[in-house]
Amino acid sequence: MNLFNLSLQLKGFPIRKAERVLKTIQNKNDHAFDVYVEHKKQDIISYHLKHNSFYKTFGKSINPLDWNTIPVMTKKDLQQPLDTLMSDGFTKKNVYVDKTSGASGQPFIFTKDKFCHALTWAIIKNRFGWFNIDFNTTKQARFYGIPLDKKGFYIEKLKDFVSRRTRFNVFDLSDKAFENWLSVFKTKELEYMNGYTSPMVQFAKYLKRKNIVLSMECPALKVCITTSEMLFENDKQLLKTQFGVPVVNEYGASELDLIAFEKPNGKWLVNSETLFVEVLDDNNTVLPYGEEGRLVITSLYNKSQPFIRYDIGDIGILSKESTVKEPILEKLAGRTNDMAILPSGKKAAGLTFYYITKSIIEDDGNVKEFVIEQTKLDTFKIIYVSSKNLSEEKMQHITIEMEKYLEKGLNINFERHDKLVRSKSGKLKQFLSYLNQNT
Repeated sequence: MNLFNLSLQLKGFPIRKAERVLKTIQNKNDHAFDVYVEHKKQDIISYHLKHNSFYKTFGKSINPLDWNTIPVMTKKDLQQPLDTLMSDGFTKKNVYVDKTSGASGQPFIFTKDKFCHALTWAIIKNRFGWFNIDFNTTKQARFYGIPLDKKGFYIEKLKDFVSRRTRFNVFDLSDKAFENWLSVFKTKELEYMNGYTSPMVQFAKYLKRKNIVLSMECPALKVCITTSEMLFENDKQLLKTQFGVPVVNEYGASELDLIAFEKPNGKWLVNSETLFVEVLDDNNTVLPYGEEGRLVITSLYNKSQPFIRYDIGDIGILSKESTVKEPILEKLAGRTNDMAILPSGKKAAGLTFYYITKSIIEDDGNVKEFVIEQTKLDTFKIIYVSSKNLSEEKMQHITIEMEKYLEKGLNINFERHDKLVRSKSGKLKQFLSYLNQNT
């Protein structure tokens, strides 16, 4: 029985119609696809200017025929009562309602009309299908958080049942927990792994210490799909080696859609069927393929609430190989608020020097994971999980490398913890600047 499809249909999400529409879009040739995208851009602009009072005010200077006159919207623009954001004819009772994770520090509640949400699932099913995953039949090992309130907890458990998912507790990353995880893989024919990068990396490190390849213990396992957190290349290789299956990188946003998904050939294909993705500079000028800038995204189908030229808060590059039909995400550099601002005025991408520190700190052997926090202009704190304190030599080495990458005269403090604090959703934020909390 197709329980997954049935559950969507029963909730009013027309998944079968969405899959038919998606197939029609994908069958268009390059020229027809270009025309389709331009038509959908004009259609969604015109719709919200006519039917959405918030957008009429927000976009009062828009010329619908000139895309460059359309203002860029941010998360702050959408942090207001939901009723003021919805288009005519939509209420909380006839839309999909959810809340962003708050990983950017700016959570908000959003809506999607039911057909738009069905299209989201059609895209996800299509991409997972590249790796022979069928949500109605394929068994998933799920590495996400779970709501702790009773109602939210049981709703997620019901979703897990319908979607054939076995959920692993990402808040407990002890060796005892990993031993239990391994026993689950030995007894259940789990076919793919999906979830946050960091807990799966820690599980892979445990398997490496035990000299175990997961696919040897669970032969049904086909693929590992990571999402929501940065996947560094050396971690990707570790996952491949210890899980014994291909590792696929996913990039999405709950308020939009699946944004990019790694193809079997290794390229990160951007979702051009339901989204229009641009790369802009600080002056909101569109950058050519191959240049790094802010990712700004338009949802082509959401009539319930406008996400038009929406600055998602991420920095990236679209490859020079990109076309309108097949944009390729060459690089995802991190979030715009993941920038370290230094006493000299210099700015540096937090995840970049996190990666430099990572290459040193993990040589220690005892350090399981760590995060970096900027508490003042000249002060950084490295919080790490380890069975013992870092040596003075190691701390000095890290300080030297951070100053080499950033600038001299910084205060680098170290704190050893038993475990790291994750967000309520279970995500781990590798770099956090308290200077950027309100940016």
